[in-house]
Amino acid sequence: MKPLRHLAGIGIAGGLLAAPPACAQPPRAALFAFELDDTSLQGEIQGPAPEDLARLARLDAQLQEALVRSGRYEPVAVAADPLGPTLRTCGGCEVDAARKLAAQVSVIGWVQKVSTLILNINIVMRDVATGGRVAGGSVDIRGDTDESWTRGLSFLLRNRILVGATAQ
Repeated sequence: MKPLRHLAGIGIAGGLLAAPPACAQPPRAALFAFELDDTSLQGEIQGPAPEDLARLARLDAQLQEALVRSGRYEPVAVAADPLGPTLRTCGGCEVDAARKLAAQVSVIGWVQKVSTLILNINIVMRDVATGGRVAGGSVDIRGDTDESWTRGLSFLLRNRILVGATAQ
């Protein structure tokens, strides 16, 4: 019986050695500011609504908070460049900017506003080393309100981006 206990002890010790250290840092995630793609008639005539721009800023904060709370990523905020490319259509150009920040993951998001009733929130996460998609998704929301934007992002995070984590 002693040899069996000895082998079991070696198996347990080997498993502990193979486990990642508990204090390992989560990957750095470059968080680019949410963009607004306002294709609504209101947006064409009046430009972006100030309340929608304020909602975008709140989505940025909500996303950062959710990533921190999940423990899966260490967010790195990226200053918005209003003259830069539209990240949602540049084919992954944000990966180079994320690499310069020593991030392992890039995160872009945008809200498409079709009308004051129909909107959708989108997120794409890419591996900086490969440019490949790590996670992503889209959620349709109804109503251009603070509550619908907040709940929409929460749903997207919980069910597509941070599946299994607490993301409110």
